[in-house]
Amino acid sequence: MAGVEAPLSERSPIVIAISGASGAPIAVRVVEALREGGTPFDLVVSAGGRAVLREEAGVTPEELGASAHRVYSDTDLAAPIASGSVPTAGMAVVPCSMNQVARLAVGLADSLIGRAAHVHLKERRRLVLVPRETPIDAISLGHLTRLAELGVTILVAAPPYYLHPRSVQDQTDYLAGKVLEHLGLPQTLYRPWDGGSGGRA
Repeated sequence: MAGVEAPLSERSPIVIAISGASGAPIAVRVVEALREGGTPFDLVVSAGGRAVLREEAGVTPEELGASAHRVYSDTDLAAPIASGSVPTAGMAVVPCSMNQVARLAVGLADSLIGRAAHVHLKERRRLVLVPRETPIDAISLGHLTRLAELGVTILVAAPPYYLHPRSVQDQTDYLAGKVLEHLGLPQTLYRPWDGGSGGRA
């Protein structure tokens, strides 16, 4: 019925994937915002992502996914999100390692993160990758360019100093807010630029 919001159990979930790159606190903040906003999400964490979550955020995938619709192993290629027949509302790989970028760019889908990402590509659904690497070599730039040409949003984890962030948390909130925006979701984690009259992250 028009104007009536579907129950959470009936809404297509967002897929959040965490791979083995630095930047796990961004993923944690995205998950917190989804939970606070009542947005259903599925969580997939690679072996490398598990290690980074523990090192940078002090949490396990199980703890982070306590409010998830479902939590999947990256080796579970039979998971529902590996099929294009299962609706989802978008996917973000945050953080996204350059190894994962390379595998996606050349069409490898031998993990659940890779398979789910390729489902989003072939079904023309929102796909956001959040690489956190510097400097970026020419090979990786080529892979990122290829993915951008396919319609993937490449959201580099680069904080905006013009918003005058006062803490690492401000920077994290900004990046998480950008992820939400590019997944088509509302966000209140940062205030946009207001022309220089007091806006800040």
